[in-house]
Amino acid sequence: MRSLIAHIRLTRPANIITAIADILAGAAISGAAYFLIQENQSEWWGNLAWLVLATIGLYGGGVAFNDVFDAELDKKERPERPIPSGQASVRSAGWMAFLLLLMGVVAAWQVSLLSGVLALAVALLALLYDAWGKHQTLFGPVNMGLCRTGNLLLGMSLVPGAVQQFAYIGLVPLVYVAAITMVSRGEVHGKTTRALYGGLVMYASILLFIAGLAYIQKDHFWVSLPFLVLLAYFIFPPLVKAIKKQEPALIGKSVKAAVLALILVNASLAAAFSGWLVGLIILLLLPVSLQLAKVFAVT
Repeated sequence: MRSLIAHIRLTRPANIITAIADILAGAAISGAAYFLIQENQSEWWGNLAWLVLATIGLYGGGVAFNDVFDAELDKKERPERPIPSGQASVRSAGWMAFLLLLMGVVAAWQVSLLSGVLALAVALLALLYDAWGKHQTLFGPVNMGLCRTGNLLLGMSLVPGAVQQFAYIGLVPLVYVAAITMVSRGEVHGKTTRALYGGLVMYASILLFIAGLAYIQKDHFWVSLPFLVLLAYFIFPPLVKAIKKQEPALIGKSVKAAVLALILVNASLAAAFSGWLVGLIILLLLPVSLQLAKVFAVT
C-alpha cells in the first residue's frame, strides 16, 4: 500500500484535476457545450470521457517522468520525494510513466486522428521538457507552456474544425504556464527578482487577454468578470508576498496557487465562450483539487 501511494504521489493528483479543466475549457471554446448539455448526445459524452482519460494519462505520465529524470537531483534537494526516499524505484516509476503516456495517446485516438496526433505531441513535449527543456533558461518555460497548449487544443478537438478556428487561444496556457515555470525557479534557492516580476506581468497580460476575448464574444462579457476577479485574487496576493520577501517557501506557495488557479483560467475561458453555467461547472473542480493538494504535493 505504501508503494502504491508513493506511485500515485508521482502523478500529482491535484494537478491532474487542472489538466481535466483544460479539456473541459477546450470543449467549451469549441462549442461542444451545446451538444453536451442541450442535445445530451451520448456520442459526445463518450468522446469527452476519452479525452478526459487521455489527459489523465498524459499529465500523470509526464510529471512522473519528471521525477524519474530528477532522481539524482532530488536526493539533494527533495529527499522526501517517492524515488529518493526509496518508496518507489526509478524502474517502476519509469514503467508507470510510460504506460500512462501510452494510455493517454491511445485514449485520444478513440476520438479522432487529430486528437491522437495532439496527444502524441503533448507526450513528446512532456518528455522533452523532463529530459532537457527544464534546464534551458528561455526554452524551458515555453516548452512547459506548449504542453498545456496542446492539452487545451486536445479539448477543442472534440469538434471538427475547432482547433483550426481557435488555435490562437492556445496562447493563454502557453504564456500562463511559462510564467509559472519561470517563477518556480526560485522555489528552491529564492532570490529571483526578475523572474518574479516577469511572472507578474505575464499573469496580468493573461487576465487582460481573456477579458478581451470575453468582450469580443459580447454575450458573455459580464458573466466572465467574476471568474477573472477570482483568478486575480487567487494568484496575485501570494506572488506579491513572494516578490517582497524573496523566500523559497513563499515562492513555492505562489507557484502552488498559480498551478491550482489553472482551473480558474479555464473556467474564465469557458464562461467567455459558453456562459456562466459551463464556467461554474469547471470551477467546481477547484475544491476537489484543493483537497487533493492537502494530501499530495503540487510543485
